[in-house]
Amino acid sequence: MSALPRPRGELSARLVHELTREIHELAPIELQSTPDVLADDDFQLALYLCYELHYRGLPGVDERWEWEPSLLKLRGQLEARFELGLYDAVPFTGEAVPAGEVDLALRAIAERDAPPLSAYVRSKATLDQVRELLVHRSAYQLKEADPHSWAIPRLWGAPKAALIEIQADEYGGGRAEWIHAELFGKAMRALGLDRSYGAYLDQIPGLTLATVNLMSLFGLHRRWLGAIVGHLALFEMTSSIPNRRYGDGLRRLGFGGDATLFFDEHVVADAVHENVAAVDLAGGLARQDHDLCASILWGAQALAHVDARWSGHILRCWREGRTSLLQAPGPGGSRLANALQVAAS
Repeated sequence: MSALPRPRGELSARLVHELTREIHELAPIELQSTPDVLADDDFQLALYLCYELHYRGLPGVDERWEWEPSLLKLRGQLEARFELGLYDAVPFTGEAVPAGEVDLALRAIAERDAPPLSAYVRSKATLDQVRELLVHRSAYQLKEADPHSWAIPRLWGAPKAALIEIQADEYGGGRAEWIHAELFGKAMRALGLDRSYGAYLDQIPGLTLATVNLMSLFGLHRRWLGAIVGHLALFEMTSSIPNRRYGDGLRRLGFGGDATLFFDEHVVADAVHENVAAVDLAGGLARQDHDLCASILWGAQALAHVDARWSGHILRCWREGRTSLLQAPGPGGSRLANALQVAAS
């Protein structure tokens, strides 16, 4: 990203203000009551910025903030509130299944009904709506696989080998031009969008940021090793068919080449990854340490919940004839609106 995003409330305003100063000890920040933390724009942006310090950093922000104890304390408070919101939505019961049945339990989660976003894109979405979808997904896809890679040094044996097999494909098998984040950037550019990392952060709503914050939370904490494995397993198990539909939707709108390559690649890659993730990674980890089984399944359930809320929000907005993105204030409107004007000219 080229600049810090606009604050969305008191919390993100305070955080942005503090991060632009010389590194110092933060004074305590009192968190306000948040009725729906999973959708709160101010809260999710603040947490996203805290996490981004562990990825590519923030423009104009001293890199030493990454490990400043007072900021980590604030992040811990935000994470605790985030976890409570997740527990309210998806209770952690501690229930497990035999290690040999983990893949079946994950498949049952994957088969639950979810808002048919990919089916809508395949048959009905306009070009502007597809561009909106790519803007939403850019919050994760431009750093695709990175949150799950935090689990690599925490695994050993067969589950570690399975995760590395998956991640090697995500990172292009040693070929930079085939890194999946690079392919997504090419798709954005083919549709007339700015492919720069973080270019649309001002317009990405809290519900979308929550889907990324979820995997950062799981990936950065060793106590959530089972959850990040379950998250990745379900992610791979529910990817192939939707991506086929997204690609078909783009072809319906007259696109091919770079616009569809990312989606077509995932149809093939994730069909292979599905069994590796479910049986070898998730099932293998449960066989190594059955105490992690409940966490594996809960991580998958948490993903299913936040993803359903996200896709439901987008479909609801589109069916009501309005944008699913935030509207950036000020002259010239949003960056997406400007990009669409350029693409149409």
